Amino acid sequence: MHDTRFHAAIAELPAAEWDALRADANPFVSHAFLAALEQNGCILPDWGWQARHLGLYEDGRLVAAAPLYLKGNSHGEFVFDFSWASAWQRAGGEYYPKLLNAVPYSPVPGPRLLAGNDARTALLQRTLVEAMRAEAERLGLSSVHANFLQEAELAAFGAAAPDQAWLARSDVQFHWHNRGYRHFPDFLAALNHKKRKNILRERSQVEACGLAIEWRSGDTLSDDEWQQIHALYAATFDMKGNHAALTARFFRQLGELGRMTQLALARDGKTIIAMALFVQSDSVLYGRYWGASMDVPGLHFELCYYQGIEHAIAHRLARFEPGAQGEHKLARGFLPVRTHSRHYLVNKDFRAAVARALAHEAPAVDAYAAELQDHSPYANHAER
Repeated sequence: MHDTRFHAAIAELPAAEWDALRADANPFVSHAFLAALEQNGCILPDWGWQARHLGLYEDGRLVAAAPLYLKGNSHGEFVFDFSWASAWQRAGGEYYPKLLNAVPYSPVPGPRLLAGNDARTALLQRTLVEAMRAEAERLGLSSVHANFLQEAELAAFGAAAPDQAWLARSDVQFHWHNRGYRHFPDFLAALNHKKRKNILRERSQVEACGLAIEWRSGDTLSDDEWQQIHALYAATFDMKGNHAALTARFFRQLGELGRMTQLALARDGKTIIAMALFVQSDSVLYGRYWGASMDVPGLHFELCYYQGIEHAIAHRLARFEPGAQGEHKLARGFLPVRTHSRHYLVNKDFRAAVARALAHEAPAVDAYAAELQDHSPYANHAER
């Protein structure tokens, strides 16, 4: 029998035991990353986030866990359910708060049901899923959502009974895969002529602008450099009318987490005029944030994509995930992959209505993914 507990802060859970339960070294579900968000003013009820992390214990020892939040809105999730919220509220219901099993502000596929990797993993994952569902019903919430799941976790959301069905949803991201490239020209050679020519043109534009481009590990940056980087991030969010939820303190603490944080920078003299911030595991590079104070042709593609590809090749990383959305990534060597989420709506009539909407949505997503595959930028079909 498991002891099920919900925690109001990640600090209440033992860091070493939490990290040992990850199926892989995905940094976004590391105890340190989640703690940095909470300790530095990024997870606030006023912004719609309240930690409610789930832990399963045996004899006082953590044996399974899930990053879990009470959400007062749907911002910072990247699996869009605003229309569901609107429909339920028009029907007289209260959609918020809801429960969310995810990583805040991070549309990165990875472990969400942390249960080790042994013979008991599947059972523990199902127990976590049932605990989340039961907690939503106990609290009188509208729903539970699990976003950007790993494929190995999907089976845990199979319904124990027809009236407890989780709804499946899928979307598309664009990831770059390392095919054993020796260097960037080797990668370019794998592309068709048109795409290769376009990338060379974009990179030549940046070379001609006179800016200094450099790659830095976050733990080598000064406090002043971090302040410049955060200011670029915040200004870019503000310019687009979005809320810059991540604080300067959070950025600085990321930089202190060893080599997990990497950056591509563009300088005009000593001034950083553009930056792309990445998070790295032992095998994957993740593109996260971009900011710029100047509009330079090709600079966004250079810092956010081409510098990341060069870094991944040089460090023999298997994959580069540059973030959510963006068909323009296809022309630059990133191929479509499917992402997965699961959703439990407590009210059965509401659940049935959303299920009908998803049944209509799914074929369109399938067709979109298939069409993207037909437009692969690679010359050799084996690369696709």
